[in-house]
Amino acid sequence: MPRTNFETLLEAGCHFGHLKRKWNPAMAPYIFMEKNGIHILDLHKTVVKVDEAAEALKNIAKSGRKILFVATKKQAKTVVAEKATSINMPYVIERWPGGMLTNFATIRKAVKKMANIDKLTADGTFANLSKREALQVSRQRAKLEKYLGSVADLTRLPAALFVVDVLKEQIAVREANRLGIPVFGIVDTNSNPDNIDFVIPANDDASKSVEVILDVCIAAINEGLEERKAERIDTDAAQEKGEKPVKQSARVEDDDVANEEAPEEE
Repeated sequence: MPRTNFETLLEAGCHFGHLKRKWNPAMAPYIFMEKNGIHILDLHKTVVKVDEAAEALKNIAKSGRKILFVATKKQAKTVVAEKATSINMPYVIERWPGGMLTNFATIRKAVKKMANIDKLTADGTFANLSKREALQVSRQRAKLEKYLGSVADLTRLPAALFVVDVLKEQIAVREANRLGIPVFGIVDTNSNPDNIDFVIPANDDASKSVEVILDVCIAAINEGLEERKAERIDTDAAQEKGEKPVKQSARVEDDDVANEEAPEEE
């Protein structure tokens, strides 16, 4: 059974692309027609692609790995932050920190700095600083929180990226491609889908369009998390009874090994 349908996507305006003169020819397979100089996306293909992406996201979540959501455009920031937070997944909605993936150890070092400032505040050391020093530290903490607070719990490279507007977030996409991290992306008619692993052809400018697609993907991820939780309960119950626990699939074990925490610089 499809996770979404043509009517829902149509009502949300997912079919509206960009002006014809702004199109990327690589998006031709997903374009249904041109109307008043604007490309119209084929929502029948979007339904299929949304379902494919949702199922893959569910499997990633079920394996216990993280999906990093990226959306720095104004129309998508709030909804992405809200949806990602609801399933406890990391997200970036401010400027993409260069090297977020390719120089992950340095990013983790910056997150540790934020934790150290909190520690100074908790043990009373912060109170002994001069007003000027305290102000500088507070500003540094606020800046780190703004850009890295939402990824503070990301202790290893994410298993996948979910990107809204792959053209705007091309640096993030490039980093993921370089490391072989799968990219799920809402791709509009002005973008290149060739370097996106799971293309979701849709309007990436309208907040309603983004929200409808995110709702489906978030629901799928939540299913994966719930199934993982149920499997753990069954395994714990089996162990308590002295039964041999059910072994997880080799694919999950391999993925866990492949996504071991990156070494951090001291």
